[in-house]
Amino acid sequence: MITEKPHKKLKLWGKIIDLIEDVYKVSSAFPKDEKFGLISQMKRSSISIASNIAEGAARGTSKDKAHFFVIARGSLSELDAQLEISLRLKFLDENKYKSLAIKLEEVSKMLSGLIKTQSSQ
Repeated sequence: MITEKPHKKLKLWGKIIDLIEDVYKVSSAFPKDEKFGLISQMKRSSISIASNIAEGAARGTSKDKAHFFVIARGSLSELDAQLEISLRLKFLDENKYKSLAIKLEEVSKMLSGLIKTQSSQ
């Protein structure tokens, strides 16, 4: 019998996977000379968010969980900065940027709620 992993029980998990898919889609249209620059950084940041949430959810103590969720929030901030840079460099149009920014904000609020919950336990 396969048991469901703790991170997959989080509503936040689906939102993060959607965000990663969006990052991969929009960055595929960036200039090819950004493959090892901004594209790589954005992909790494988005994957880091998911990875740290998965690791945090699997930890046994609230303190450990909160620690990894805080790291995920840091990666989310990195992605936010990278998206703004992409907009300024005109790699992203205003509509795609706004759509991603809304998703980022939603993930940020959910993640902050998880951190607050774990920190108060």
